[in-house]
Amino acid sequence: MGSDITGYPQDICDRTFRFAIRIVNLCRKLDETTGVSRLLARQLLKSGTSIGANVEEAQAGQSNPDFISKISISLKEARETVYWLRLLEESKLVTGLSMKEIKKKAEEIAAILGAIIVSSRKTP
Repeated sequence: MGSDITGYPQDICDRTFRFAIRIVNLCRKLDETTGVSRLLARQLLKSGTSIGANVEEAQAGQSNPDFISKISISLKEARETVYWLRLLEESKLVTGLSMKEIKKKAEEIAAILGAIIVSSRKTP
């Protein structure tokens, strides 16, 4: 497994890609409905897939500050995704064990991204 410019394994790329696939599948189901669920699905799709896109872009960072900037954007998108997932769950638009699991994955990704930022700031 390769490493990015800060020495982190590229596992975060795989993890965020797999997460984006889950978001796409969830949003596909939500898009089959009408009204609020469909509107929220669009918000979730944008933020949930943007996490991995920005992580991928960070891999080509021209400098450590550029890398941190891109990972910070990913963290913001991850936090937004957690918000939309919470809203869907607590408003009872989506229920079930899989919803709790996907929300937990989003929270884990946010925590990992936060740790990457902290660690990367220590790297000269």
